Parts: sequence; C-alpha cells; structure tokens
Amino acid sequence: MSKPVELTILMPCLNEAETIGRCIEKARQGLARTDITGEILIADNGSTDGSQAIAEKLGARVVAVAEKGYGNALRGGIEAALGKWILMGDADDSYDFSEADRFVAKFKAGDELIMGCRLPSGGGTIRPGAMPWKNRWIGNPVLTNIGRVFFNCPVHDFHSGLRGFTKEAYSKMDLQTTGMEFASEMIIKGTLKRLKISEVPITLHKDGRSRPPHLKPWRDGWRHLRFMLIYSPRWLFLLPGLGLTAAGLGLSSLLTASDVRIGNIHLDVGTLMMSCMAVIVGVQLVAFAFYTKVFAIAEELLPEDPKMNRWFKFFTLEKGIACGLGVLVTGTVMVAHDFWLWRKAGFGPLIMAENLRRLIPAATLIVLGIQTIFSSFFMSVLGLKTVARRPPSVAENPGKDAPK
Repeated sequence: MSKPVELTILMPCLNEAETIGRCIEKARQGLARTDITGEILIADNGSTDGSQAIAEKLGARVVAVAEKGYGNALRGGIEAALGKWILMGDADDSYDFSEADRFVAKFKAGDELIMGCRLPSGGGTIRPGAMPWKNRWIGNPVLTNIGRVFFNCPVHDFHSGLRGFTKEAYSKMDLQTTGMEFASEMIIKGTLKRLKISEVPITLHKDGRSRPPHLKPWRDGWRHLRFMLIYSPRWLFLLPGLGLTAAGLGLSSLLTASDVRIGNIHLDVGTLMMSCMAVIVGVQLVAFAFYTKVFAIAEELLPEDPKMNRWFKFFTLEKGIACGLGVLVTGTVMVAHDFWLWRKAGFGPLIMAENLRRLIPAATLIVLGIQTIFSSFFMSVLGLKTVARRPPSVAENPGKDAPK
C-alpha cells in the first residue's frame, strides 16, 4: 500500500518549456533529501510551447487551469494538490527546489506559512542579474516595509515566489484574489488570522528563460500597493483623516477668534476657510475608514475585530444622530446670530473679515452635523449586514438583552 502524499511541490506554468525541466529535476532532488512522500505538480495556465509534455515526461503531474491569472493558476494547483503541505514556486529556474527539505523541517516544527526570503535583511541572497535594480532597491524593500508597518507582518520579503503553507492554513486564509495580488493577500491574511509564520533564507538565481518575464515591475508593484492600502483602512483613511481633522481644528480654532501673524506671514479668513475644509475632509475620511472596515468584515475579507464590535456597542445610531443634531444646531445658531447682526446693521454691508470669521465655522458645523447624522444611518445599515452574516448559533442563542 502506497504512503499518502505529505508534500506537494507546486509550480504555476505558462510557457516555461526552457526551464521547467530543470525545476522538476531540482524538485526531485529536494524530495529525495526528505524522509516523506511527495509529488511534483504543475498547474498549467494554457501553455502553447509544450511545457505540459516535458513535465509529464519527467514524472510530474500536470493539471490544466483554464482561468487566466497567477492567482488562478495557483488556486487550481492547490485544490488539486494531494499533500497536506504545499511548497509553491515559479517554474523559471530562479528558485532552487532542491532545498525543499529546509521547508519540510519548518512544517514538522508546526509552522503554517513559511516564506522563502531573498532579501539580505532576512538572510537571503540575490545573485547578480537575478533581480532588476528597481525591484531590489525600491520595489521589494518598500512594499515589504509597508506591509510590515500596515499589518505587523513578521516577514522580510513580502513578495517572494517561493513559499510553503499547509492545506489547512490555506483554507483558513480564504484567499479571494486571482492575479498577482494573490501573493500579498496570502501574507496579509496569514498575519490577520494569526497563523504561525516563519522564514527560510533562500538564494534567488537569474532565471533561465530567453524571453522577458511575465512580471511588469511598475504595474504589478502598484497593484500590490493598492491591494495593501485597500486592506488597511486605518492607513488609507483613518490616520490621514485624523491628521487632517486635528490640524484643521487647531488652526481654525485660532483663526475663528482673530487673524494670526507669524513673522511676515499673515493668516486670515482665507486660511480659516482652508482649515475648515481640512476638518470636513478629515471627518469624511474617518467615516470612510469605518465604512470600509465594517464592509470588509461583513464580506469576510477581514476577520472580526473586537475593537470594532466594542465601538458599535458604544456608538449606536441614536448616539450618532444626537451628536450630529448637536453639531447641526450649534452651526445653525451661529448662522442665526450672524443673521441677527446683519439685521441689526439694516441688512447693509458688514465688515468682510469679521463676517466670514463667523460664517465659515458655522457652515462647517452644519456640514459636519449633516455628515454625522447620515453617516450614522449608513453605518447602521452596514452593521445590520454584519449581524446577518454571523454564524447561526449567534442568532439561535440570543443574549439576555434580546427581545422575548
């Protein structure tokens, strides 16, 4: 009786006839260095150069993945994999699959997601000509550091193509993307799901193809950055929003009372208007942060956030309406006071600077009040969707405050 497959070495493939043979040979060497049963699986994404025949001749198993895209190819290969552990890597001969035993040792130690690190910051090595300078010195370090800051990811090479993970961990991550973002999503989801993540220093070799790589550095770099920003409402919306709001409030508070002179610089009603605009934009960005977070949790793009749940319990729809009405009434009273001063002047001309110093903050408060009221309603709609997607056990076991 044959032993069950423990490790699947998976390679996505699209016209890799020049290199796939060497990759399979190295994968076989890597499996030979382990004491486990493994397989070599090629997820072919529509090759037209005979890559499939080469792989099958060398003993690899080939599965055809019709849906185009890097993520789709990997997804199809992972679903077809027989091993409980999966080691994936590109089939361009830039990664040395003969070092598979180093990843197996990590799997045996209980690690769920194992990243091969190419960058020196994580102990890796990049051979001459293996990576374009803009990728080595700009793209990969910058995107990796952004990922470490945004998500507190422990890895030093966010976009390494050689990585291992358990099938159980793959199910937990529930990856959704189909293109190049698949690699970023895996690390982000793995971190958010609190998987046991580790690194293995590896060497990146110059690929063996005579044609240009499928990767487009600037386009794909932007796609990865965009994806990380979308997955981090705190950095995309919340922190910029809080910064604008704080700066706008501080400056407008000073200028509402009188103009300000700093050396030769004179700040007056024009600056007041811009600072009030900063407050409005900042508050809107903060609201966007909450909208995005709630929607992402409801759609299961992000895991449940206890802080968000506590915030929902505290800041109810009624409290939001009350707060918005308070701000709206304050702004309306200020406008009414200015109208009274205008009436007192016989509806004639007022001193421009003084009049604007009253009207601009008043208009700002009215806008903020209306924003707060309708934002509270919108958050409640999103919150209802979140409640509706909770597990049945929650609905079937209402708390003590549930209606009887």
